[in-house]
Amino acid sequence: MMDIFPHIYAAEKWNSTLGGPENDVATIGSLLPLFKNAATGITAFAGVVLFITIVISGFTFLFSGGDAKKLEKAKNSFTYAIMGLIVIVCAYLILQLIKLFTGADVTQFNLNIGK
Repeated sequence: MMDIFPHIYAAEKWNSTLGGPENDVATIGSLLPLFKNAATGITAFAGVVLFITIVISGFTFLFSGGDAKKLEKAKNSFTYAIMGLIVIVCAYLILQLIKLFTGADVTQFNLNIGK
């Protein structure tokens, strides 16, 4: 059977965080790749949803046929999508400003346990 989605090769590897008997038991260090992979997936999902919302609002606008309700729905949908993009970009910029002013890289999750 053909895979619908390709494998994700940019995911954080789990092998170095396993410990315990025979190195097959997850440890507290396994939270690091879990959070990194979750953040990457959520960011990618937000981008896809944003793109789909903009495309759907564009088609709604194009095929409204002069109907005022459909035009208003398309404009609101597009406006909310752009507002979401602005929120995502501002959140990233705030994290970069914190890094610039304090020197603490708050975009990297690190536990520093047992090292």
